[in-house]
Amino acid sequence: MSCPLKDTHLVQIGFLVKDIEKTKEEFARFFDVPLPPTVNSGEYAVTQTEYRGEPAPEAQCLMTFFYFGDLQMELIQPNEAPSAWREYLEEHGEGIHHLAFQVNGMKMNIENCESWGMKLLQKGEYRRGNGRYAFLDATDSLKMVVELLESDEDKKN
Repeated sequence: MSCPLKDTHLVQIGFLVKDIEKTKEEFARFFDVPLPPTVNSGEYAVTQTEYRGEPAPEAQCLMTFFYFGDLQMELIQPNEAPSAWREYLEEHGEGIHHLAFQVNGMKMNIENCESWGMKLLQKGEYRRGNGRYAFLDATDSLKMVVELLESDEDKKN
């Protein structure tokens, strides 16, 4: 089967880290850019996070973002609660976690990825509930997680 994604527009590279403040300082110094703010992943009332098919109200993380044209680099520091972030960090350590693709039709793209052999690990809403994400385990084939991102704003274009 060829690429399971309808659109392969790469928008983000995600890294898992143990200390987001220390790591973002190193990234900023390396790329010679200003320090970006660190934000929380949000409250469960908005995120509605599900991990391995179950509600995960405690799963949260700290995030910071660097921008290079259309490409975003995300640093993620998970809390201790069970999540796709925590699981991957414990199993693989710090480093690249995922490549993220902007998609239209989240459900269809998840189904296509599952047919390709990926497993849905975690999903939820982001921003102010006007976008959603899904992490799919592709570690056997692609040696990483694939993230799908869908924004309600993009649907209006």
